Amino acid sequence: MIDTLRHHFTGELDLPPSAIDWLLDLWRVIQVFDDAADGDAIDPAEAQAATWAALISLPGNPFFCANAAALQPALATAVLKWFAANEAELDGRADERSYMWRAGYYDVVLLVVLLCHGRVEAERLASSVMRMYGEPFADYRKEFPRA
Repeated sequence: MIDTLRHHFTGELDLPPSAIDWLLDLWRVIQVFDDAADGDAIDPAEAQAATWAALISLPGNPFFCANAAALQPALATAVLKWFAANEAELDGRADERSYMWRAGYYDVVLLVVLLCHGRVEAERLASSVMRMYGEPFADYRKEFPRA
């Protein structure tokens, strides 16, 4: 998935390298945290890389440092949406809404596009960014048959 994201970020979205690095580090951290929350096995090298990213790379990234005031609220919202999705899934209430709550990362990506390119270009690219969410709803639904 990292290669697919990098392709989108460098291609159509034409993001600067520091923004790409920040988004890819964020993806890695999210994946490790999600695996931990789900009780899935985590490769030690991935855990180590995510720890470095969470504590060093993400907060020290030049793109983040320049845009932290805008990015922090978006990150907080994405995390809260993830918490809500996890709660719904654990309670047997997974549905179309909880599926979309899991896509908070792409809200952050869209904000990064806005910060890098401005409103007009972000508006043009918005549907492309939102289509990047790769998990079909049918696959998500299979994970929670009781809901």
